[in-house]
Amino acid sequence: MSRSSAKEIDPGDSEHRELGEGLLEEEMAPSSATAHLYRGEIHRMKFWRERLDRTTNWAVLVISGILTWAFSRPDIPHYILLIGVATLSVFLLIEARRYRGYDIWRSRVRKLQENVFAYGLDPSAGLPDSNWRETLSQDYREPTIKISTEEAIAHRLRRVYLPLFTVLLAAWLVRITAFSPEPWVTSAAIGMIPGSIVVGIVVLFYLGAAITAVRPRTWHAKGELRSENLREK
Repeated sequence: MSRSSAKEIDPGDSEHRELGEGLLEEEMAPSSATAHLYRGEIHRMKFWRERLDRTTNWAVLVISGILTWAFSRPDIPHYILLIGVATLSVFLLIEARRYRGYDIWRSRVRKLQENVFAYGLDPSAGLPDSNWRETLSQDYREPTIKISTEEAIAHRLRRVYLPLFTVLLAAWLVRITAFSPEPWVTSAAIGMIPGSIVVGIVVLFYLGAAITAVRPRTWHAKGELRSENLREK
């Protein structure tokens, strides 16, 4: 920036300008510290996103192996698929825990995007949140998890695990009906446990997962694309 243009800037005005205002103007830009802060938060968010994807990949691989084994021979017991459901539930809990950590970093990134970069690109769209600096500062002093375990489970059920549970449920129903000469209630038995009890437990589990995923709630996760209007331009 030239000396003449530097003299035209009123230092007093810069003290009262919001961070991000005039972001693309020649004489104004986010400080180097802010840029490095944003880059660091993006890196940490990306790292936790990769951890989520890794857990999902493990779940898909394990379930694929269980499905292949369950239908490889007619003498394979049907409860192998229920073991797959239990295994998938463990992966779901692990991924929900990781999702809660991922949301910490993503919420910081979204706060910088909304209040610095979005405002700098188009200040006429409205002022940023007046308390965003205090909120972000407090989060750096005392990082906190912002969503509950139940909400994190609901997110992962919607995105990945409810379809996987549905595939396992359909495979299990095929296994106890088409692959057994006995009535399906009888063939669903596991050892001394009657088939009616096994079927009841499976139905209750699946209904519980479906209700957790789709029930109305106030979402606290930052930046999730949950809108049905995603096709709108």
